[in-house]
Amino acid sequence: MRRLEFNTILSATIKDVWDFFSSPQNLGKITPPSMDFRIITPVPAIIHPGLFIGYKVSPFPGMRVKWLTEITHIEEYKFFIDEQRIGPYRIWHHEHHFREIPGGVEMRDILIYVLPLGFIGRIIDRLFVRKRINKIFKYREMKIRELFS
Repeated sequence: MRRLEFNTILSATIKDVWDFFSSPQNLGKITPPSMDFRIITPVPAIIHPGLFIGYKVSPFPGMRVKWLTEITHIEEYKFFIDEQRIGPYRIWHHEHHFREIPGGVEMRDILIYVLPLGFIGRIIDRLFVRKRINKIFKYREMKIRELFS
């Protein structure tokens, strides 16, 4: 299993940050355009436990995949968890944590994932996937900072 953490400090209110991240429609705003991210299932305005969201995405050039995630846990203004049900990973568990701090909000993402294919998957992760995930989260941080500046 691979575990990655990403932290971002925002000069915003917990309500504004939560309202943005609890809306499935906003995910495309913080995803790199090169991924050609598209939600393909109907979604409500606000996430809830048990919500399934279907996407099409290009994680690498020339590779298009369908991805189905489920919102499994939510504690309003504190955290939510999405987990892949169908997609390119054997395991994808993504925790989004929010905490009020003086002057803003600390946002922490914890990502736990496993690629398929055993030993070959671990090599692919080391050579390509981990670097790509880090680039995606760097882009995401940049966009979030723009949106909340």
